[in-house]
Amino acid sequence: MRDWLKRFLPYASLVGLFIFLTIASPYFATSGNLSSVIRQTSVITIMAIGMTVVIAAAGIDLSVGSMIGLTGVVGAMIIAAHAPTIVAVLGAIAVGTLAGLLNGVAVAGLRIPPFIATLGTLGVYRGITLLITGGIPVADLTRDFGFLATGTLFGWLPVPLIFVVATALAVHFILNNTKLGRYSYAMGSNEEAARCSGIQLAKYTVLIYALNGGLTGLAGMIEAARLVTGQPTAGDGYELRVIAAVVIGGGSLNGGRGTILGTIVGSLIMALLANGCNLLGVSPFLQQVIIGCVIVAAVTFDEFQRRRNG
Repeated sequence: MRDWLKRFLPYASLVGLFIFLTIASPYFATSGNLSSVIRQTSVITIMAIGMTVVIAAAGIDLSVGSMIGLTGVVGAMIIAAHAPTIVAVLGAIAVGTLAGLLNGVAVAGLRIPPFIATLGTLGVYRGITLLITGGIPVADLTRDFGFLATGTLFGWLPVPLIFVVATALAVHFILNNTKLGRYSYAMGSNEEAARCSGIQLAKYTVLIYALNGGLTGLAGMIEAARLVTGQPTAGDGYELRVIAAVVIGGGSLNGGRGTILGTIVGSLIMALLANGCNLLGVSPFLQQVIIGCVIVAAVTFDEFQRRRNG
């Protein structure tokens, strides 16, 4: 029963929160509001999907917030140079992948603890973004660029949802059907056992961080499209929300656990909390307290379970 509760608690929490907000506010369960929630949470969700793989391997990446700003600015600059949107998206993904690759090299090659390595690159990537823009947003972009974040297909399907679903399916396949996915869980469960099994820890660590960086680049383009500008300060503080989505969805900061569906549920729980607080007139300052308490509760629950099974 404990295992069942542990596995399905995030899903039950999401359903309960949805029902409560539907009853509490007549404006919540409307197509317009739910579409807005999906669009607003798509960036965090895509980033959290990549972070799921990193955390499953017992890693962490605190630089993803800065990467959002960097990749969004690079993509916006490509758009401003009158290149096609697809070229800008690929350019942002390439920059994100390179940034993630550097994180992986710092962790695996230089043997720097992930927390310290990515805390350092958080400042590096933000500084590079501010340097190449002079702290000024990249503006005068084509309005068509905003379609990535605000567009709708078939009159009802938000474009960001397509990116989320495609990303989720691809990473779910990687985690469950490839060496990279299986080795991520193995490395997170017991690094020494993984090494003795012949897993090339350095190689797969770099690949894991590169994958996370590439997905962050995609999210950076959607964020830039939502603002229709390349904001050098975009993504500030996103790393905490991303990590929280993984943990609330059942991932463990100790590694070895985490699912894509659970991460999506965790991201939606935070999005519904924020949206519900706005609809109910809750102070934005109190919102931060509520969301912070939820994060602490999720981490405490994970730690309690680890010690109980330990």
